[in-house]
Amino acid sequence: MNITRESTTSKNWLRTSLIALGFTVITACNPTANTTSVAIEESASLAPATALEMSMPESVGMDSARLNRITEAMQGYVDEGLLSGVVTMAARDNKIVHFESVGFRDLEAQAPMSNDALFRIYSMSKPITGVALMTLYEEGKFRLADPVEKYLPELKDLQVFAGTDSSGGIVTEPQNHKMTIRELMSHTGGLSYGIFAASPVDTKYVEAGLLDNGDTLEEFTTKLGQIPLKHQPGTTWEYSVSVDVQGYLVEKLAGQSFGSFLEERIFEPLKMTDTDFHVPEEKASRFAQVYGYDDAGKLEAGEGFPGANFLVDPVFESGGGGLVSTAMDYMRFSQMVLNGGELDGVRILAPLTVDLMHRDQTPKNMAGSVLGAQGTTFGLDFAVIDDPVEAESYSTGEFYWGGAAGTWFWIDPVENLVFIGMIQQFGSMLPNVRATSKRLLYQAILDPYGI
Repeated sequence: MNITRESTTSKNWLRTSLIALGFTVITACNPTANTTSVAIEESASLAPATALEMSMPESVGMDSARLNRITEAMQGYVDEGLLSGVVTMAARDNKIVHFESVGFRDLEAQAPMSNDALFRIYSMSKPITGVALMTLYEEGKFRLADPVEKYLPELKDLQVFAGTDSSGGIVTEPQNHKMTIRELMSHTGGLSYGIFAASPVDTKYVEAGLLDNGDTLEEFTTKLGQIPLKHQPGTTWEYSVSVDVQGYLVEKLAGQSFGSFLEERIFEPLKMTDTDFHVPEEKASRFAQVYGYDDAGKLEAGEGFPGANFLVDPVFESGGGGLVSTAMDYMRFSQMVLNGGELDGVRILAPLTVDLMHRDQTPKNMAGSVLGAQGTTFGLDFAVIDDPVEAESYSTGEFYWGGAAGTWFWIDPVENLVFIGMIQQFGSMLPNVRATSKRLLYQAILDPYGI
C-alpha cells in the first residue's frame, strides 16, 4: 500500500521544501559541487504536474476493468429506459481515471450524450455558494456566530411559528436567540423551502412566490422577512432557502452582484468556463434535455419546476439551485476543495477554512437527524459522513451533496478521490445512481489508503 503519496499542493510544497533543505545541506558539505545545473534539474523535476490530467487507473492504485463496471451499470439504466443519458467522472490523487458518457443528451433528437454536456445542477449550486461566502469569512467580513440580521436587516426580529389559533391563523413567539450565520449555513436556522414539506409556514412561502425568477435577491429576502421561522433557530435541521439568503449575504458583504462575485472569485480562477446561471445561445446545443416519467413509466421530456427556463439569464441568481455546469467544471471545483482550497496554483480558500466546511456544524442538542439519514451530519453547505457503517459508505469524513434533477457528487479525503455524476431526471422511478456508482467505484480500488 502506498502510504507516501502527495495528494495535495500543501504536501507537494512540504516535499519540495524538504528536498530543497536536504540539497542545501549536501552542497554546504561539498562546496566544489556544480550547484547551478543540479538546482535547475531539481526545480524542473519538482514543478507541480497539472491537476486533473487523464491517467491510467493503475497509476493510482485502481483497476481499469473493475472501474469500467460504472459505465456498464449506467448503460444498463439507459437500456432499461430509466435514464436518457449519463456522464460519470472520477479522479484520484489529482488524476482523472474515469470520464465516460452513455445514452443521449436528447432522446427525441437522438443526440448522443457527451462529456462536455451542460446540466442543471440545482442544489449542487449550494457548495459553490458556501465557498464564495467563506472567502469573505477569510477576509474578516463576518463571524459564523454573528446574527444574520446584523448584515441583512430584512430579517431583523423574525418571529417563530408556535401553532395556529381556532380560526387557523398562525400564532408566533419571539426567537430564543437570533439566527446565526453558522445556522444559516447548516440548515438549522429555522427556515424551510416551501416545496418539500407541508405546514402553515410552508404555505406562506408558496403564497409569497419566494423562488420567483423575477425577484432580485434583495426582493426575495424582503419577502422572506415577512414570514415567521418554522422552528426556533438551532433546534431542527430542515432543508431550506438558506443558501439563497447566503447569496444575498455575499452581495451585501462584497458590494457587488452575487453572479459577478462568483465569476471573479471562483469560476474564472478555476477555469470553470461553462458554469453560469443560464446557458448562452452559443452553448445551447450542448444543453441536456431533462426528463420525468409518464404514467406508464416511460421517459417524458419536460422541466421539473414550473416556469424553469435556463436559456434565459435570470434576475434571481439562486445560490441554492440556479447554476448550470458540466462534469469537468464541477470536478475542478470539487478537486480544489479536496486539495484544501487550491487547484493548479490558484488558491480560493485556506486549508483550515475548507476543513471548517466539512466538520459537523450542527447544534449539539438538535432534534432529529440530517436528511433522516443514519451516520450523517452537516457542515457548512455540505453533508458529512461521520459513521460510514451506519451510512453504508466507506470513509469517515466523506462529504457530498446532489441536485434535484439527479446530479450527484462526493469528495473522499481518506481515499483522496472525487466522483461526479450528471443526469437530468425527475420522478419516483429514478434509480439509485449514487449508491450504485459508489459501490462500483470503491470495488475498483486495489490500493486503499484508509485501511
